Amino acid sequence: MKFRLLGAVVAAATGLTLTSSGGAVAVDNEALTRDLDAILADPGLKGADVGITVRDANTGEVVYTRSGGRRSQVGSNLKVLTTTAALDLLGPDYRWKTELQSSGAKNGSTLNGDLVLRGTGDPTMSATRYKALADTLKAGGVTTVSGALVLDDTAFDSQPYGLGWAWDDEPFSYSAETSALTLSPDAKFSAGTVVVRVKPGASTGAPVQVSVEPANDQVQIVSTATTGDGGVSIEREHGTNVIRVSGSTSVETTALSTVKDPTGLVGSVFQKALAQNGIQVQGGVRRGKAPQGAGVLASDQSMTLGQLINPLLKNSNNMLAEVLVKSAGGSFSNGVNQLSRKWAGLGIDPNWVEIFDGSGMSRMDEISPDDLTSVLIKAKTKPWFSTWSSSLPVAGRDGTLVNRMKATLAEGNVQAKTGSMSGVSALTGYVTTQNGRQLVFSIVQNNLVLWFSPKTVEDKVAVRLASEGGAAVATQKAEPKIESVPQQRKAPAQERTKVPAKERFDVECSWIGTC
Repeated sequence: MKFRLLGAVVAAATGLTLTSSGGAVAVDNEALTRDLDAILADPGLKGADVGITVRDANTGEVVYTRSGGRRSQVGSNLKVLTTTAALDLLGPDYRWKTELQSSGAKNGSTLNGDLVLRGTGDPTMSATRYKALADTLKAGGVTTVSGALVLDDTAFDSQPYGLGWAWDDEPFSYSAETSALTLSPDAKFSAGTVVVRVKPGASTGAPVQVSVEPANDQVQIVSTATTGDGGVSIEREHGTNVIRVSGSTSVETTALSTVKDPTGLVGSVFQKALAQNGIQVQGGVRRGKAPQGAGVLASDQSMTLGQLINPLLKNSNNMLAEVLVKSAGGSFSNGVNQLSRKWAGLGIDPNWVEIFDGSGMSRMDEISPDDLTSVLIKAKTKPWFSTWSSSLPVAGRDGTLVNRMKATLAEGNVQAKTGSMSGVSALTGYVTTQNGRQLVFSIVQNNLVLWFSPKTVEDKVAVRLASEGGAAVATQKAEPKIESVPQQRKAPAQERTKVPAKERFDVECSWIGTC
């Protein structure tokens, strides 16, 4: 089913109109026009589609635009829209609950009836917190459950992936399944994954030792890896929970792997927690919905949405963004439609965009730089703005911009959201010029060749905007040069499925950690 979100209105609140043509337009600033035009004349952009919009952050005045109204894929820049809409719809104090429920009565140390583990999508849940729920049950005197352990993930529908996601990204942590019962094995809240740890053997050629964290009986490890220096591959087979480890390593190596069916993983982890507490479940495990009026035996509550926005945006966490969509409406389609109710207040017309998920991984998503700058401007009027804006990555300092624009006027100044997939790169955010004027900008690049480094273009634009108004601004009178062009293009994505995520071209750059 096709559905819509986000909008394309440009400056309705200010009365301004941004051009959607291919020509560049700047307002009373020939030097800025010349410099930005030169940056965008990079020969590496031959055949690419590039849109850019720069506006005053407070008045909405257009400073520069070039194809700013053209809709394109924006990768994780879509999270700018998802998070602002979610804060408006759900509120910064929104929390997720995970509960143990039962409609049965306790008779001595026996709970007569089923024990229901009900999730509402908390992506921060960990094995430790599931164990705490089991500990609470034990502290309440329960040692036997006469019925079954019922796993209730019905707060979300059963569609695990967004429309338009790449099937070959399935094993990687940035493309996990979204479930109302899930867990994260790390501090970055990589929901729907497990940690695979590989340790070398005692001598060269000896088999490696492989373990999975948290321990569970859902994932099956098949290892042919040995001790050596050839490099190790860790990848889950498509559509299964078989994780194959191959190659060789002489150092301890860890990797995140997605799992098939996070609800099943949670069930396995929670069963182990019950067993550790000496609690016997006589009726086995099944899926189902908590009965109406069931009592709450133990409860866990997540951090607030306002707090979750920080790791979501700083680390560009795709799975946290998808949880926001399903929390808004239970499914991708209804969640997007519910979030779209808030776009009018963000200066957006839902009729002129196409959105199918929350993270921007869908190749069907389309939105323009004009739209993205509209959201940035309207966000400044919201009561949650300080919480939201402080969660954006800061150039040269943290998040996905930690290694970019260092030792420039943009360092510590530019706050912006990164985004990238194969052939797509974008940067959208705030910058303060040398004369103290705050600008918003969005640059979106599509149809890129894989050998080109589009982040260089984005950084040059941001640094030039940061230098605007200075006493001496260096202008670029010649076309920027690219460092080198490989004699042979990189292998296409389908030939690189076993390459570690940090080396892949088709991942959101936040997961690489150097973008």
